[in-house]
Amino acid sequence: MEAAVNDQPRRGDTEGFVLQVRKIGNSVGLILPKELVARANLREGDRLHVAELADGSLQLSARDPHFAKGMESAGKAIRRYRNALAELAK
Repeated sequence: MEAAVNDQPRRGDTEGFVLQVRKIGNSVGLILPKELVARANLREGDRLHVAELADGSLQLSARDPHFAKGMESAGKAIRRYRNALAELAK
């Protein structure tokens, strides 16, 4: 089903936007409204990470959850070995 040219993402009844999946070349995609892109501090070429939640909904995030988990592990190691790292830094 092809959308009319004037179909714009619109504000939903609850917080958020209602977006339509559109054909883009041989793929499908979502076009994000300028206001949402600005609020999320996104630029062309940025990556969004998609997580499927237990209730079947999707969560988009500009932050890589694997990176955050790795940084948390690094922080624990730094705190644990703080004295040894300080000696090595001399």
